[in-house]
This record gives sequence, structure tokens and C-alpha cells, in this order.
Amino acid sequence: MSKSTFCYGLTVVSHLGLLALLIVWNVWLYPPTIFPVAAVLLFYIGPLLIPLRGILHGRLYTHAWTHFLALFYFTVGVMIAAANIEERWYAIAQVVLSITLFMGSMMFVRFRAREKRASLENEESE
Repeated sequence: MSKSTFCYGLTVVSHLGLLALLIVWNVWLYPPTIFPVAAVLLFYIGPLLIPLRGILHGRLYTHAWTHFLALFYFTVGVMIAAANIEERWYAIAQVVLSITLFMGSMMFVRFRAREKRASLENEESE
């Protein structure tokens, strides 16, 4: 298994895991009391749905900007972990998943670009 394949798998698992965690957390475990659940899901989970197709298809451009999206979820997770004792473990899980999403997508772009460059150099030399 190549490095890019491992990083691709890590990105997909962490992205889907973050999506599942946020849905379960906001719908079942701790539904919001001030705002409607649908509004929270749209604001909180909607941005994760935008790059989903590109991530599943392994598009480099999508992976390249998805790691910036992971920073938002990292920041929100750190704020919730610091402010809310009841939801701290879910927030820590969000932080861990966002870090793995960040690292996986960043390293996938790096390794996949190297593999493409090497294959182009091999084709040119033949």
C-alpha cells in the first residue's frame, strides 16, 4: 500500500467520522436548546458535505482546501472542550478527528503529487 493510499483512507475515515460524530452529537446526545436542530445541522454539518464528493473521488484540489476546513472544526472543538464540561469528550473527539482530517488531506496531496510527478518523468524518459 502506498503512502498516498494510506493518507487517502485516513482522510475518508476521519471526514466520515467527523460527519457522523457531529450528527449524533447534535441530534441525539446533546440537541441544541436555543436554536432549531435543522439550523445547527445546516451551519455545523453543511460545510462538511461540500467537499464530500471530491474527497471520495480522490481529487487533489478538494483535498488541498479541505484541510483548511478542518481548522474550523479544530477551533470549534477546542472552544467547546474548554467551555463545556458536559460535552468535553465529544469535543476532544472532534479535535482528534479534525487533526487527522487535516494531516490526512495535506499528506495525501503531497504524496499523490509526488507520485504523479514521478510517473510523468518516467513516461518522458521512455
